[in-house]
Amino acid sequence: MSAAPEHIDATPGHAPGAVAIAPGVHWIGALDPTLRSFDMILRTANGTTYNAYAVRGSDGVAVIDTVKAEFAEVFFQRLESIADYAEIRVIVLNHLEPDHTGALPELMRRAPRARLIISKRAPAMLKALLKPDQDQLDYDTVGTGDEIGLGDRRLRFLHTPFLHWPDTQCTYLVEDEILFSGDVFGCHYCDARLFNDRVGDFRFSFDYYYAHIMRPFKAHVLDALKLIEPLPLRLVAPTHGPILHERPRRYVSRYRELSGAGQSFELGAAHRSLIVFYMSAYGSTARMAEAVCAGAESVPGVRVSLYDLEGGESEPFVDLIEAADALAFGSPTVNGDAVKPVWDLLSSLAVVNLKGKIGAAFGSYGWSGEAVPMIEDRMRGLKMRVPVSGLRVKLIPTTDELAESRDFGRRLAAALVGTAVDAARGTGSARSATADAAARVIDFAELGP
Repeated sequence: MSAAPEHIDATPGHAPGAVAIAPGVHWIGALDPTLRSFDMILRTANGTTYNAYAVRGSDGVAVIDTVKAEFAEVFFQRLESIADYAEIRVIVLNHLEPDHTGALPELMRRAPRARLIISKRAPAMLKALLKPDQDQLDYDTVGTGDEIGLGDRRLRFLHTPFLHWPDTQCTYLVEDEILFSGDVFGCHYCDARLFNDRVGDFRFSFDYYYAHIMRPFKAHVLDALKLIEPLPLRLVAPTHGPILHERPRRYVSRYRELSGAGQSFELGAAHRSLIVFYMSAYGSTARMAEAVCAGAESVPGVRVSLYDLEGGESEPFVDLIEAADALAFGSPTVNGDAVKPVWDLLSSLAVVNLKGKIGAAFGSYGWSGEAVPMIEDRMRGLKMRVPVSGLRVKLIPTTDELAESRDFGRRLAAALVGTAVDAARGTGSARSATADAAARVIDFAELGP
């Protein structure tokens, strides 16, 4: 490895060149320092980089990923500074998202002898990406353990799907112990000094990127770590952010920490967790929430937590929700809708894998009570199970309606632990959100793969 990594001369008008990250291995990417929003979901206060790499072996050159289309010119200038197109034998795409494949069509035109290498799950995406040329596409697919030789160097592939698209993979340069990790271990942080031991403090950007890009796929992260952790690692080269030149394994360890069990250590092995969130305008939904909790707590093996959304922001609740087994949301109906803090919390859950968790909704209303079924629909859209029909109370709950709320909580907790509750339905004016619909409610979350 090079003892003193180079950095980019970002002086205006300076001709861009490749940056050596190891002998015969170069960064040929692009800087995008003015980007302030990525994919409409991430704020990028420091911009980003589109990292691409060239590896020279005794039998030719491999290009690993490209850049966003707007930066193709600088990509080709860097590539041409260290290789001729006739030398390029292999083009590896670890991820087919447009910010990594924007220069691909032109690269294939300039290097017609190069073989395109993609993961086994990538062909359909590749054809969609290159629609005008799909009949002429020529590529090889690879999986974990497959290798391509460049003479004195070997590229070995790791199948790491859903990090964060189905097609993603990592490429390992065996002799140099360099992992070209794709989006894994990356972040949106642009600094011309390029290497992690030279750039500014990017820890927040690293964790922020994980939280918004990788967190929904924790199970797949853990599967990928099983492949990556045993590898000797001198350097990790992601497609965004600093190249991890100094102590690269600590970033692998950080992914292990971030993909851990969260709050689960607080609960005993025999307990399941139910969290009840609510907002209340005049106290009616609050009284229902307290009754729901009381009913749920009567079921052995369930630990119940109650949170008033008026007293907190959404973000701190996300970790709790990720570790919980069931969620209940209480909202009054205001102007034919659930209240904004409930929607804010539900919208923040796109970064969490909720598939299979149990959900429920309840609330007080004055006229029509749309909030409860709307919340249920959103939970089903998040692939949660909704086994207990939502509960609505008109205006102020009566004694009988609070008893129904307790019964609602008992049935929800029973569904959570897999037991039956033989409780008569109340006879008051409380009504389920589907009382006027067919008796059988199909839970579409249960029909998924």
